[in-house]
Amino acid sequence: MDNQGVLAVISGFSGAGKGTLMRALLERYDNYALSISATTRAPREGEVDGREYFFKTREEFEQMIEHDELVEYAQYVGNYYGTPKEYVFSNLKAGKDVLLEIEIQGALKIKKKFPEAVLIFVTPPSAGELRNRLAGRGTETPEKIAARLSRAAEESKQMDDYDFILVNDEVDRCVEEMHALIQAMHARTENHKTLIEKIKEENGISQKYLAKTVKTPKKLKKYADKKGYVIGESVKYKKRTLCIMKKANEESLLKSKIYELNNGKIKRIFQFN
Repeated sequence: MDNQGVLAVISGFSGAGKGTLMRALLERYDNYALSISATTRAPREGEVDGREYFFKTREEFEQMIEHDELVEYAQYVGNYYGTPKEYVFSNLKAGKDVLLEIEIQGALKIKKKFPEAVLIFVTPPSAGELRNRLAGRGTETPEKIAARLSRAAEESKQMDDYDFILVNDEVDRCVEEMHALIQAMHARTENHKTLIEKIKEENGISQKYLAKTVKTPKKLKKYADKKGYVIGESVKYKKRTLCIMKKANEESLLKSKIYELNNGKIKRIFQFN
């Protein structure tokens, strides 16, 4: 199995519970790494460089942009915020599944740039429940709640662009469902190229040996005419030509025979029934 982690991009409405789910996921399983953003804003009291954020000067951040060192970035309230490539891809290479919480526009940019990323959108079961959760925080004014609901209405227009929709109606169940969705990505075909090629080689079915449909050689055509057979199809396998034939008055394909033309000689090698 190819040991490559999954890049899981998590988005959702404010109040949907994204942070709660991701914290629970990190506590329960040790195969996850939470992506840490870089920012030009000043550290707040208690924040540590490399834990909450990678704190950068504006000059340092713009150099990261210039050198294509960010998965994505944006400006918000006069400061840069972005996701460093080195941190994300070093963890992916180590086999860690990287969680990246980001808003919709940034998520869609990542999907365009890295199609193998999985996009998960977290939502409460209804708009009414979203309103109740925002009001239940006790920290939001009616004006802020209205603004968040208005933004949610806009964000909902792009839910169709996500790979999965995760309804957060019960935290424990939802954490396990998020874990299952991300782990299922490890079974994708593109994550097992080495294994696929190994099995093909071991079974002797690598591409160069696959049978190909070909035009029926004249010698086989003459043989079929002489026997009163109808030719179904001829294929080339290595240096042999195999031809399916059946009697002209026989409707059932189960009465077919397979003849081989090898080194100029015709030989019946299989007969159904």
